[in-house]
Amino acid sequence: MRKTKIHKWIFTSRFRTNAYSWKASKLACKRIKEAVSEIKKAARKDPELGAEGSIKFMEKLWPALQHVDSSSGALGTAVYNAMEVLVDVVIKAPADEKTREKWLDRLWDAFNEDGVGFLDKLGEHWGEVCGSTQTASRWADELLPIVHRCWEEARHGSYSYFSGTGACLSCLLSSGRHQELLDLLELAPHISWHYRKYGVQALVAMGKKGDAIKYAKASCGLNDSQIAIDLACEKILLSSGLYEEAYQLYALIVNRGGTNLATFRSIVKKYPMKDPHEILQDLIESMPGEEGKWFATAKSLGLLPLALKLAHQSPCEPKTLNRAAGDYLDKNPKFALGVAIASLHWLAEGWGYEVTGSDVFAAYDYAMKAAESLGVTDQVKADIVKIVSADKSPGILIRDVLGRQLDL
Repeated sequence: MRKTKIHKWIFTSRFRTNAYSWKASKLACKRIKEAVSEIKKAARKDPELGAEGSIKFMEKLWPALQHVDSSSGALGTAVYNAMEVLVDVVIKAPADEKTREKWLDRLWDAFNEDGVGFLDKLGEHWGEVCGSTQTASRWADELLPIVHRCWEEARHGSYSYFSGTGACLSCLLSSGRHQELLDLLELAPHISWHYRKYGVQALVAMGKKGDAIKYAKASCGLNDSQIAIDLACEKILLSSGLYEEAYQLYALIVNRGGTNLATFRSIVKKYPMKDPHEILQDLIESMPGEEGKWFATAKSLGLLPLALKLAHQSPCEPKTLNRAAGDYLDKNPKFALGVAIASLHWLAEGWGYEVTGSDVFAAYDYAMKAAESLGVTDQVKADIVKIVSADKSPGILIRDVLGRQLDL
């Protein structure tokens, strides 16, 4: 066993027991990100040291954060993102069997002492954390009797829960005991994707991809996410080279990002064989009545005629339109004019988030500057008068702001 270097971690002093109070969620999230950055930096130079830091962080996580209010979800998200990184660091660390056995003992203690499921991700990948099929199989043998007993009690109406069930299933999968895993899942007291996803992976490992998709589709329990199941099915189809089938069945459903532009980029990255313009058109058609929300995506692709059409087709955020008008005022005044007019139109219809007079005046200013460049000032001013005269926005905001400029 390689002697572990003595390393002073900065994050350990910030994750003492009861270090954070009820209202310290924001500070705790910040400290978690800092700790992950510190561990990742160490892991790049010394993977085994990075694993040591990851384990130390997991040991300290619950004792330090046990009193923090996590109702907003921000803390849970920060912990989840951290575990996504740190579990992977432990899995990939090149440690000998004796070192990894010590790691497993420490991690299992931390996992069982965790009060709210901060370390659930660790349990889900326990078989991989074991580092070898032999170790994973040994852990499976230790955990199987407990899972059997709990499920037997649950089938007879008694409430019984074992936090290590996922770890047991993960160990069966990692040790190659695929049929035993599938047989065990048949004994589960109820259908749960949280457990049956291991069965899907087992069928894939056995080369039964068609059966894996059928198994996945039949795995949606009462509180399970259909999106997670569809993602698994899409992954199987893609791994089989069935790109078109995967695209038609799942691509537009399961790859939704935080923004429409993020959604588009996610699908383009996953389906490089598809024409990006075709993907965009399919996305637009999948959201009838909300075409305007794809304006920014079309603009980013340089599809300015399509972007302008979308801006007028359905409501679009005026602030977004104003930014685009300003960006294109010099290089494409015709596009800038169309976008600014669309902004005024939707402002007059009452659309926009926290709209102020400056937003209204910005749209008008861009429109008039573009019109001046194109030599159509009188016509554009007349068009704006018509828009303002039909103002439906709350508090007649547009008329208040532009009344003097338009002689109303």
